[in-house]
Amino acid sequence: MSDDNDCTDQYGVLLYYKYAQIPNLEHLLTFYESNCSSLGLLGRVRLSSHGVNVTVGGKLSSLERHIETVKADSLFEGTDFKLAACHQPLNDQVAKECGFTSLSVRIVKELVTLRSHPLLKPPEISNAGRHLSAVEFHSVLQNAVNESSADGLVLLDARNLYETRIGKFHAPNVQTLDPQVRQYSDLPSWIDGNHDQLKGKQILMYCTGGIRCEMASAYIKSKGLGFENVFQLFGGIQRYLEQFPDGGFFRGKNFVFDHRISVGSSDPNVMGTCLTCGCSFDDYSSRTRCNYCRMLVLVCNSCQNEAAPCVCELCQQQGKSVRMMQLTEIGEAETPLPDVEFQNVPFDTTFSSQMPQKEDVRSARKLRILCLHGFRQNASGFKGRTASLAKKIKRIADLFFIDAPHELPYIYQPPVLDQHTNCASTSLPSSPPPPENCKKKFAWFVAPNFDSGAMADWKAADGPFDPLQYQQQTDGYDISLAHLKAVFAQEGPFDGILGFSQGAAMAALISAQEKLKGEMGFRFVILCSGFVVHKKEMDCELIKCPSLHIYGNEHGKDRQIANQASKELASLYDGSSVIVEHDCGHIIPTRPPYIDVIKDFLSRFLQ
Repeated sequence: MSDDNDCTDQYGVLLYYKYAQIPNLEHLLTFYESNCSSLGLLGRVRLSSHGVNVTVGGKLSSLERHIETVKADSLFEGTDFKLAACHQPLNDQVAKECGFTSLSVRIVKELVTLRSHPLLKPPEISNAGRHLSAVEFHSVLQNAVNESSADGLVLLDARNLYETRIGKFHAPNVQTLDPQVRQYSDLPSWIDGNHDQLKGKQILMYCTGGIRCEMASAYIKSKGLGFENVFQLFGGIQRYLEQFPDGGFFRGKNFVFDHRISVGSSDPNVMGTCLTCGCSFDDYSSRTRCNYCRMLVLVCNSCQNEAAPCVCELCQQQGKSVRMMQLTEIGEAETPLPDVEFQNVPFDTTFSSQMPQKEDVRSARKLRILCLHGFRQNASGFKGRTASLAKKIKRIADLFFIDAPHELPYIYQPPVLDQHTNCASTSLPSSPPPPENCKKKFAWFVAPNFDSGAMADWKAADGPFDPLQYQQQTDGYDISLAHLKAVFAQEGPFDGILGFSQGAAMAALISAQEKLKGEMGFRFVILCSGFVVHKKEMDCELIKCPSLHIYGNEHGKDRQIANQASKELASLYDGSSVIVEHDCGHIIPTRPPYIDVIKDFLSRFLQ
């Protein structure tokens, strides 16, 4: 800069969004590419049929010229342009992570990714919560503080956990709800699982600049009766701090998604603490991340110098630890869950080493899918049967396998002579094989008369194989559910559940319960050769969980699960479910066009 006093040559950042129907996306894309390039602006521009979301940086004079040009279009009437003078990016790493090394103009499906259920119809943005100006928002909180009780009012933070760790609103007498989500797309699951904290309340929502509250508030209001009184801070924390430079009811710093990293008030108090040593610290400029999930974490300069592995608080809550990581790195086995065998794909890794190393960002972006085998199967067998699927989706997902909790007895079928051919006809072993050749078999559901006693001895089948035996296997759900909760708590998070046959019935039963989905945090289910287990938990309205159903058609040669049984299960899900019917038998098909549908379904959940 030639003159520090020449404010027109100062560097600045501009943020704005606008929800509106865009008549010609290609025309708008050409405008942004041309205008921003000619003005030397760098950053991100996202366009969709529903509006625009812009974060760009450059000289203040260039940003002001851009604003004037955009304002001339009636499409942007009423847009809140947030322009701030600031320093240029501190270093190349910060500039690259924040997208300020180039201009990126892209057409996207959603301006912000509220994608816990991407296959469902999104909430109507016209039904978003009522806007409150910074002064109005402050006044509501002030009135609540002055009253002896504010039971009917809650503050809801719509941001990610790492943002809230350096700053948030605090008003005495007012309950503040912090969902503690890793990413915005996890927020709907939290809302689904916390209706009791929101229903009947006056909800004041806030986020960084306002855009995340638009869709999230509409999602809450879509819940219907008892969720009508939703309000959002117009312009977000940024506009509030401009109106109340001393911070008002906001404590700490406002995390921002550009090279400024955070913006504070005149209040010098530090809210954040170092993850490692616990000292006061709120500077994310080092971009230190959790070695497991890659979420940003606060690590002070002294602890950074020690170069120790980092495990965020959410991963710690799920049982992950620095010690676990160190044992994995030196080749020692970590302590597994009791009676649980974990296996994953690819084949040359163990479950624990599947966790991404600090520099491995790509693996952190892949989906993690927990796989539930069928009746009288086990994790290792199911892993082998799905090897082709794992190979074909390895760029977008990793599969993890566990044994069900109910161990089954070894069964053999005594020879039965066929009257016409005078030879044995059976689908089970005709005599007990040598014990060393046997692997334990498991189930998610068992028959009501199931005896969980000694499983080591072989026993003869009670009669010929019954293809409808699965209809009588309805007991054991509570044990299986507790088993899965432990797996999710200690080895999660998992993005989805893939279930095969009886495993699909178990996955369906879980997905039918909104509270369980919110607690366990999965976003989709893949149900292969599935069927309905008739338990009270399935007596609900249409299941609102993104689902992919894969089963044999009427001539599909699936002799275990009838086509109509899988169709009945698929019919219980909302109309956004995806269905694949095939002619390949009791398997998961991986040839085109079936694999293409599977990949397309999974791709919708990638960040």
